[in-house]
Amino acid sequence: MCIAEIFYEVWAGKSRSKPTYLYLSPPKAALLFLLDKRRFYFIMLLFCGGGFMTEKKGFRTRDLVLIAIFAAMMAVCAWISVPVLAVPFTLQSFGVFMALLCLGGKRGTAAICVYVLLGAVGAPVFSGFNGGIGAIMGATGGYIIGFIFSGLSYWLICALSPHKGTFLTVLACLAALCVCYLFGTFWFMTVYTGADNDFITVAAKCVLPFIIPDLLKLLLALKISSVVKRHVSV
Repeated sequence: MCIAEIFYEVWAGKSRSKPTYLYLSPPKAALLFLLDKRRFYFIMLLFCGGGFMTEKKGFRTRDLVLIAIFAAMMAVCAWISVPVLAVPFTLQSFGVFMALLCLGGKRGTAAICVYVLLGAVGAPVFSGFNGGIGAIMGATGGYIIGFIFSGLSYWLICALSPHKGTFLTVLACLAALCVCYLFGTFWFMTVYTGADNDFITVAAKCVLPFIIPDLLKLLLALKISSVVKRHVSV
């Protein structure tokens, strides 16, 4: 089954139930799971608090589509993973930066929340095609939840600052990255059962190796998002 057939089956309402997942490769099975309309509608209704039904109090239909696209993009970025050290190298942070830079604080944070909620209900959207509460409650789950607080911090900084510009955007992204590092590190310390579980040791394992790659991903996201916003109205 090709990718186009998966889209047709799911969105044309012709998707079979469980047997479809059994005969697909893991990436295609994960995509089919992620595209299930009922699951997506449930997540959007849960997050938007009824905003799916009305544009007055919630997001517009166009906003919901963009939120869904960037939530799916974060899942694809998470699947690109290099398992090293205690926390694997992934492009998750790149997807988070792209959502915030392209959609802004409010919609970007919404996309992050939808992504995390999809994983919480079992969609294999995390690194290694993992999903479920177990993945979030694991040793590295704090960095996943930390993405939500990263989005909130980015949103708060951009909303409160009277000056807008590239410097503020970069500052807000760096602050968001630091928030994710702090939350994830303290979370890892809580569930880590080794002998050396002090903050410096955990940070050396889970943060220090990722600083330069994350900064490079931030620079790449800044460049790509500027091109996207120049040619596409988001």
